[in-house]
Amino acid sequence: MKKFFSAFIALAIFVSCAVVMSSCSGGYDGEINVYNWGDYISDGSDDYLDTIKTFEEEYNIKVNYTTYETNEELYNILSSSNSSYDVIIPSDYMVEKLIDEGLLQKLDYSKIPNSKDLMDNFKKPSYDPNGEYSVAYSWNVTGLVYNKTMVKNKKPDSWEYLWDKDLKGSILQFNNNRDAYAIAMQLCGITPDKFSKKDVDKATVKLKEQKPLLKKYVMDQVFLEMEKNQSAIAPYYAGDIYTMMLNNENLVGVLPKEGSNLFVDAMCVPKNASNVDGAHKFINFMTRADISAANSSYITYASPVKSAKKLLDKDLRESELVYPPDDYLKKCYTFHNVDDETYSYMQEQFVKLMS
Repeated sequence: MKKFFSAFIALAIFVSCAVVMSSCSGGYDGEINVYNWGDYISDGSDDYLDTIKTFEEEYNIKVNYTTYETNEELYNILSSSNSSYDVIIPSDYMVEKLIDEGLLQKLDYSKIPNSKDLMDNFKKPSYDPNGEYSVAYSWNVTGLVYNKTMVKNKKPDSWEYLWDKDLKGSILQFNNNRDAYAIAMQLCGITPDKFSKKDVDKATVKLKEQKPLLKKYVMDQVFLEMEKNQSAIAPYYAGDIYTMMLNNENLVGVLPKEGSNLFVDAMCVPKNASNVDGAHKFINFMTRADISAANSSYITYASPVKSAKKLLDKDLRESELVYPPDDYLKKCYTFHNVDDETYSYMQEQFVKLMS
């Protein structure tokens, strides 16, 4: 994927690194274990900043960096293994679950001064209402992408177009129970932030109506399907839609009129972290404007850091797919933790649906 990296960011980072490089010779002063989503940090590829290497050079702390694919995979590792991580980056509802189950420790914000530069709505978010356990890493919303050469005489502006019989056989849907059910729940008049088994049942009926119209359920395959003109319409994360549009001029990104999921991934320190001081240094570093902007440029999701936005390429910071307008955000919802029984029930119904 081709992403933008602002020269302003590069210059700022070069200056800060030059100051500390002299202290980075010899062995490391410690190490931290970081657990993050795959392909979710500026890693030095395609001329982008290697943020991990930059942190190691500035703090002389070795980073052992590993990745996971789902929040549930992260949860299973934290709750049922002896693995020790110092920094993890779960999504909103998983942060709430980890807090509820006592798997996170409170942060010392005096050691994270850059957190003062967070946008106000991320300082005490609904999933961490006292602002004690997490620091936002990135955020975005879900959206629609369609191919204007395949969707003719229509301008899809609603989730309902994922049920359009005229597009049968060329519609994609999330291969992700949370996101797929959220879309169906919205169309059933249910706010998907929290839900019951009855809500799941109503949404299942809606998804069953859609299934005969689908080409397939997808996650990362959506890039190939849409960028290579193989499918007509799909839901996906709006920042990724922005990237798809850079690679195919036939694609159009839309924020559905019903509103959508506003998701946040946040940095946390697990209860059993072994290097808490190093974890705080890492979180503070990732919340620094130039570093947050570098990550935002690479992953094309919005930065929660106020000063980072102005460092981004103009096209990125002015894109409504990356930074939706405030009026649209008022129509959005954020996922919350639901009880295990209800969540398992939704998973079971989704597996049955796809079989």
